[in-house]
Amino acid sequence: MSNALVIDNVTKHFQKRSKRNEITTVKSEIVRILKGQRKVIEPATHIEALKGVSLTVPRGATMGIVGRNGSGKSTLLKLVTGIYSPTAGSIQVNGRISALLELGAGFHPDFTGRENILINGIILGMSRTEVKSRVDQIIEFAELGDFIDEPVRTYSSGMFMRLAFAVATHVDPDILIIDEILSVGDEHFGRKSSAKMNEFRQSGKTILFVTHDLGRIETWCDSAVWIDGGRTRMVGDPRQVVAAYRQAVSAAEDEGARTGRSALSAPGVALPQVDAPPVEAVKSPVHVVDVRLRDGVGAQPSAFSAEGALDVHVDVELSTSARCELSIEIATLEGISLFKTQYAAGQLEQGTATMRLSLPRLGLGDGAHVLTATAWSDGLPPQALSKSLVVAPNPSATGLVRPEHAWSTEPRREVASPQPLVKPAVQA
Repeated sequence: MSNALVIDNVTKHFQKRSKRNEITTVKSEIVRILKGQRKVIEPATHIEALKGVSLTVPRGATMGIVGRNGSGKSTLLKLVTGIYSPTAGSIQVNGRISALLELGAGFHPDFTGRENILINGIILGMSRTEVKSRVDQIIEFAELGDFIDEPVRTYSSGMFMRLAFAVATHVDPDILIIDEILSVGDEHFGRKSSAKMNEFRQSGKTILFVTHDLGRIETWCDSAVWIDGGRTRMVGDPRQVVAAYRQAVSAAEDEGARTGRSALSAPGVALPQVDAPPVEAVKSPVHVVDVRLRDGVGAQPSAFSAEGALDVHVDVELSTSARCELSIEIATLEGISLFKTQYAAGQLEQGTATMRLSLPRLGLGDGAHVLTATAWSDGLPPQALSKSLVVAPNPSATGLVRPEHAWSTEPRREVASPQPLVKPAVQA
């Protein structure tokens, strides 16, 4: 099966009632009946959270979902994971699924972190033996120290997230579903979780995630979907989808400035139509097959030295003879571009070819980065592949980049004291 997820014309309704601010209990209803004051509740109406959404996520692909708050993104993820059932339509899931939807969902507050690992792992589909064999790995990844044997009600929100993320990612799922949880946590764990995500991507796992970090959508995703007012507004190349979404939000902001009202204040109302980039229709003959990172001696270390060399080998496959261009960009996990270069390889024959970029000195700050190789031909839609690039720490230098530099000490020169100004005598 080539597709991990097939979402076919899915609609989801939620009931609402016209009577508001009425909190009804069994006791209050009995009292009302005895007093003859029971109110007639009007028929229920519906909120359409999703309206005929169809999506196909190929196996091993990473798809990002963008849209305003209240547009139906989280509802879609809960339908995929089985928390909700669709009102209409169907969802086909091929493979073991693991989800990070709500912080600490499924954790019992009075059980310890260790006990919750066992319970949550079984809920996510692991056997008791599998969970026990991975407990030490999960605890090490979560970095909770002695708190692992304390009740989780004593945990901070960040500690909840560490434990939830550690359990979900060590289930070894075929499909990972994430709803904004990567935005929680300190800088260190953010880098660690992002590196784990890159590891998932490189191992061929399918990832479907919601985020408002548009830079991450552009950097990480093979494709993106924009959901607006419960409908699929656009599906395609992440850069095109993000550009269209940004244009629509900007147009709505302009409309609000002119009229005092805009679709931004009404989640069920569609954003203004804009001249968005077209969805990818023609496939490029150039396909990035693999990206290999090597140091100056041809090794593949887990962390590269900022002072050492980096060789990037990009394997491309051409379905036909075509002109080929390539760009390589190194960015932070937040999508901030640190370095980008472009190469025109010229006319290449059908088959495979390898292009190599050599950096004699890497010169980046420590931590995890994302290296993306993008290939295209004659203006056709580009095709990209990303790899995690980890730089070893150096306590003597910090920052995003590490320029080549040298320190020196020079003897201090004595500076002569300035002479006071003497005013000329005034002649009588």
